Amino acid sequence: MITLNYSAHIVAPREKVWQVLWADETYRTWSSAFMEGSYAESYWEEGAEIKFLTPDKNGMFGIIEKMIPNTEMSFRHLGEIKDGIEVKKNWKDGTERYFLANKDAGTQLDIVLTVDDGNKEFAGYLNAAFPEALKMIKQLSEV
Repeated sequence: MITLNYSAHIVAPREKVWQVLWADETYRTWSSAFMEGSYAESYWEEGAEIKFLTPDKNGMFGIIEKMIPNTEMSFRHLGEIKDGIEVKKNWKDGTERYFLANKDAGTQLDIVLTVDDGNKEFAGYLNAAFPEALKMIKQLSEV
């Protein structure tokens, strides 16, 4: 597995950063770093399915493994969505985890992703896109 780590110190309370991460409008804004028009569909509860979609209904799906409001959100990726149809993949431990902690009159946001070793191209894509997404999360949170 490849582990990818991204971090930002945000001068805003954890509650504000959490809202920016998962509210539909702001999620659509910062996830545009991955693809313009990206959005997520979920009930946003632990154990619920989540779909990360592009405007043409392609993307990925998984489950919310852990959700502690204002502290942690963890997803396990299970497969791809093509033309609206879910196709399971053997991504072993493909995960995406967001951790928020109080730090220096603000919030420390740490994001840890695990990607299958055979998917180095996808890891490269994430390494290019996540720093841009973090900049947007920071800007949206610090207003």
